[in-house]
Amino acid sequence: MLKKTLFAAALCLPFASVPAIADEEVSEEVQAQIMEYLASVQCEMDPGDIEVEDDGYELDDVFCADGQYDIELDSNLQETGRRKE
Repeated sequence: MLKKTLFAAALCLPFASVPAIADEEVSEEVQAQIMEYLASVQCEMDPGDIEVEDDGYELDDVFCADGQYDIELDSNLQETGRRKE
């Protein structure tokens, strides 16, 4: 029984370290600025796919003229990374 309890606790441990900021809401103003930026680079996305990160924002499922991407923005809304999906 002790082994099962320790195993279950070990499985939960990685989730305990997830920062609470990941659930933070993105303000309408920031959403509008991000959507404006995306339009300027010929991309679009669902604003609900904007996630707050420790150092900025992650944009999931961004559709651009040349394909689908995940894009990272810093806290000043400057693009810091782009991964093609």
